[in-house]
Amino acid sequence: MSHFNDSIEVQGARVHNLKNIDVTIPRDKLVVITGLSGSGKSSLAFDTIYAEGQRRYIETFSAYARQFLGNLERPDVDKIDGLSPVIAIEQKTTSKSPRSTVGTITEIYDFLRLLYARASDAYSFNTGEQMVSYNDEQIKDLILQSYEGKRINILSPVIRSRKGHYRELFEQIAKQGFVKVRTDGKIVDIEKGLKLDRYKNHDIEIVIDRLKIDSSKDNEKRLMESINTAMYHGEDVLMVIDQDTNEPRFFSRNLMCPSTGISYPNPEPNNFSFNSPKGACSNCNGIGELYVVNDAKLVPDETLSIKNGALAPHGPQKKSWIFKQFETIAQRFDFSLSDPWKDIPDEAKHVILNGGKESFTVESKLLGVSRDYKIDFEGVANFIQSQYNSDSTSLVRWAKEYMDKVECPVCEGSRLRRESLYFKVDGKSIAELANMDVVELGQWLDGLTERLSNKQQQISAEIIKEIRNRVQFLLDVGLTYLSLNRSSKSLSGGEAQRIRLATQIGSQLVGVLYILDEPSIGLHQRDNEKLINSLISLRDVGNSVIVVEHDKDMIERADHVIDIGPFAGKFGGEIISQGTPKELLKQKTLTAAYLNGERKIEIPKERRKGNGKKLILKGCTGNNLKNVDVEFPLGKMIGVTGVSGSGKSTLINETLYPILNAHYFNGVKKPMPYKSIKGLEHLDKVIDINQSPIGRTPRSNPATYTKTFDEIRSLFAKIPEALIRGYKPGRFSFNVKGGRCETCQGGGLRVIEMNFLPDVYVECETCQGKRFNRETLEIRYKGKSISDVLNMTIEEAVGFFEHIPKIHRKLKTIKDVGLGYITLGQQSTTLSGGEAQRIKLATELSKRDTGNTFYILDEPTTGLHFEDIRVLMKVLNKLADKGNTVLIIEHNLDVIKTVDYVIDIGYEGGKGGGELVAKGTPEQIIKDKKSYTAKFLKKEM
Repeated sequence: MSHFNDSIEVQGARVHNLKNIDVTIPRDKLVVITGLSGSGKSSLAFDTIYAEGQRRYIETFSAYARQFLGNLERPDVDKIDGLSPVIAIEQKTTSKSPRSTVGTITEIYDFLRLLYARASDAYSFNTGEQMVSYNDEQIKDLILQSYEGKRINILSPVIRSRKGHYRELFEQIAKQGFVKVRTDGKIVDIEKGLKLDRYKNHDIEIVIDRLKIDSSKDNEKRLMESINTAMYHGEDVLMVIDQDTNEPRFFSRNLMCPSTGISYPNPEPNNFSFNSPKGACSNCNGIGELYVVNDAKLVPDETLSIKNGALAPHGPQKKSWIFKQFETIAQRFDFSLSDPWKDIPDEAKHVILNGGKESFTVESKLLGVSRDYKIDFEGVANFIQSQYNSDSTSLVRWAKEYMDKVECPVCEGSRLRRESLYFKVDGKSIAELANMDVVELGQWLDGLTERLSNKQQQISAEIIKEIRNRVQFLLDVGLTYLSLNRSSKSLSGGEAQRIRLATQIGSQLVGVLYILDEPSIGLHQRDNEKLINSLISLRDVGNSVIVVEHDKDMIERADHVIDIGPFAGKFGGEIISQGTPKELLKQKTLTAAYLNGERKIEIPKERRKGNGKKLILKGCTGNNLKNVDVEFPLGKMIGVTGVSGSGKSTLINETLYPILNAHYFNGVKKPMPYKSIKGLEHLDKVIDINQSPIGRTPRSNPATYTKTFDEIRSLFAKIPEALIRGYKPGRFSFNVKGGRCETCQGGGLRVIEMNFLPDVYVECETCQGKRFNRETLEIRYKGKSISDVLNMTIEEAVGFFEHIPKIHRKLKTIKDVGLGYITLGQQSTTLSGGEAQRIKLATELSKRDTGNTFYILDEPTTGLHFEDIRVLMKVLNKLADKGNTVLIIEHNLDVIKTVDYVIDIGYEGGKGGGELVAKGTPEQIIKDKKSYTAKFLKKEM
């Protein structure tokens, strides 16, 4: 045990597919764990080492505290020695709340709020003048100076620009002993029953005192008492009027506008928080966006009549109260429910959509009698709005179908109240700072101290130092293009992870074990260097860093590499080599072969010519795009590249995909602004394959997701024995009653709740983990029951179902994308990110392609080893060979060098991006001098 202090010893790890492995990991080093996708890297790093560290931490709490935390299961490992406190920085940990932003996660916004509360200048939102505040002594001196020898009135403002007759207020003022008030600029005596016009806006001030100013002692004393009384009644604001000129002037203990007298409360940090009622815009509650009913979605087709379903939320005519109301409105405005919507009078449309109340009489010419009708209708749009504000999630989801998300008109997306936006530091409001990208913010902070007054400098020195440090950490991990108000749910996995990394570097902890899951995802080679240096600086402070990674640069810069394999799934889970990167190169493993150049992803001999047709998108200006015009040649494989934040996702996911989706499938997502698109007639469908997980419950599995299980159930229902018993396909589902085992409700496992100990999952004793009841399991196809089929690997199932084309085709595609090792019934929650994305890919690929399909893949190499990338490219090439267009947003150079056409967006991220830098084949791109991609691609070619 002598080397106990300088290493972490793991013995007998058997989590998931690990084969009882022993491994020694050096401490205070940068250790990379690599291997094929699905070989067991995450199982070792996260499910074994991190899970045990977390569990030991929770064990230190009392049993009482542990019952609230929920207990963590002990990972299946014999023992782990030398473990220090563990922090995992994973990809899926950011909050999905719209209130969480980059500024709040990194805490930079919290420091900015403090800076604004303590060192900002306030300005009036009426006149733009700087606000002033005085204490009572200063007010007395100012009045004595300004009004020497003049007669003045001292007043207390009590009502400002509000409607009402205020009779009770005048009675109350009289009871307090005052005899005069000033209403709307006129001084009047308070008489019994005095009241104003209740439908007009009024200003009311109490006349506290009328006096002539001179510098005698008595006068000063009287003035001081009047100031106190006026402040008490006017809530810290008083008004002085020169009797000769009738000019008013305001004084306040709070911040106040010298001309108009509006006052602000003294600023506190929560006045600048959009998560506090004191600072949030009251219209959008601090979210900056609102859902508003879109009339075009309520009436998508104006040629239909109300009878035939012109109003989408209500559908065709049925016997209901709402349609009776429509009939009444039709009688009132003299039209029929069979008339097309476009022919209905505008007044009637207004009542139908926005509601109305009125009574009217209709004379019947035949009978000579009249009938009274009453319209009392809230309007379709108001009904949708009220459903959106209800508590039911399903109703809210339904209402959103007819609504658009728009920027809040009151705060213009800044999320804050009007007053909060008029506190400024160096001429900038807090919302302007939150809109800057990190680089701009850094530049603004640079000379800030010199531009502040001496008092501000003293107050803000420490705060500005903290903000500068945190901004620098964000720059160090390559997030130069993010702004502080960027919502955290719009961040990619890699971005969210690097933000957390920056926050951790900022916390300056020592002696911690950090475990990171592919931090280089979504990062351009240019910024990779910054990221690796950040990890090395974490190590140099005295921490151990374990990174699960496939990136070549990261592996070469590590102190120690652990390679897990030899293959994936149940054929992996063993350590096939470990040591320094140099030692790794000499091994006979797949990873070594790719690193030392024995194997490589080949560059195609010739690039595809395409079919000569083009999709031309012009004038894209969403987010940071600067009026970009792009041509997408069809029938080729296209790579879209560029540094992180340059606008790739805006161009493809936010502009191009919604346009195509709306055109072919009536998608409702609104594309970012663009001028025109040509060439849609050359395609007939679009398929988007992104990285969201395929299922969130243990009941979801590859068979159910790819819909293969539906076919398998139908097959079992057609077996003679099943037909005799009258079994339908539902009998073979483990999600509905009938065929499943009711003890475990088709889960195969039972949860035994243990107080003070983690819940234990045990195999269900009724069905022995088979998920179905005895009768269902008696139905067999080729000797296998439905449960046996779920436990087959994809590889076995491909052979087993080869004579059933529908099933065989789907399974074959899953095998082709390199997932032959997973079982049909494996829980989706246990699939890695790379596996989940490839299952989606397989699902789409198994659909019959038309040869005119446009596939969009967003970083499909996430979580893939070099070998997996080779397999994936083989599948994608097949698609392009059939004449389809495959568009890949990617940073991985192995992919970029094999595509037919590259579109490079840049030059920088954020505001410095959004331009088309280069386009053409990889051979043409590498000649470009300005493109960052070209520089790195050159080395690979």
